Amino acid sequence: MPSVDIHCVDVSKRFGATEVVAPLSITLEAGQTTALVGPSGCGKSTLLRMIAGLEDPDTGEIRLGDEAPQAVARRGGLAMAFQDPSLLPWRSVRANIALGAELARKPGGDVDALIDLVGLGGFADHRPAELSGGMRQRAAIARSLISAPDVLLLDEPFGAVDAMTRRRLNAELPPLWRSRGATVVLITHSVEEAVLLSDRVLVLSSRPARVVADIPVDLSGTRDARLLETPDAMAVSRQVFAALEAA
Repeated sequence: MPSVDIHCVDVSKRFGATEVVAPLSITLEAGQTTALVGPSGCGKSTLLRMIAGLEDPDTGEIRLGDEAPQAVARRGGLAMAFQDPSLLPWRSVRANIALGAELARKPGGDVDALIDLVGLGGFADHRPAELSGGMRQRAAIARSLISAPDVLLLDEPFGAVDAMTRRRLNAELPPLWRSRGATVVLITHSVEEAVLLSDRVLVLSSRPARVVADIPVDLSGTRDARLLETPDAMAVSRQVFAALEAA
């Protein structure tokens, strides 16, 4: 799978009279995971939707490698997990997850292995109405991974997941997308999660969103909850908290 840089050049967005994203320029390196954090309603999701090609910027340009986001999506190189799982109610868990590969027109990976990974073993043939909200969200995460996308966009994917499952997914999913070389952009309200999962944290201001801090996360050791207790991880967390307070 090719590695893909994400380039946002002088990108801005407004809805009516409300400026949501101020002109900003960022480059996200291929194969890295970047976390976006910032105040609620600051424009994080809007920026992610522009990267996905679901919203057009009012100014500037977004390129994934040398392609437009829509072109990458059409060839199956981009996947996104939303805050709302948006599963098809008439499809089983297995069929909803497989849909990610069908839409990408790719062979896809091992659906049952992903079902087990996200803790839905025993529920593969259940319909979304038979699942809890957290279980539906886990199915949506698996659906975003099945096509092995070049670019993976995650909009607070673990928000509806219980604490223990969230902790396990935080440990087990990043090695999977890193092994595939995916360029990942993650929105989260958890500073600890941002530090644990990412190679870089971008702190956004309140609306309209601007980048107020660009913090590298250079941590050695296994990326699990115990890493957050190390002095290096705590120092990065303090940097992020300080930037959020300033924002």
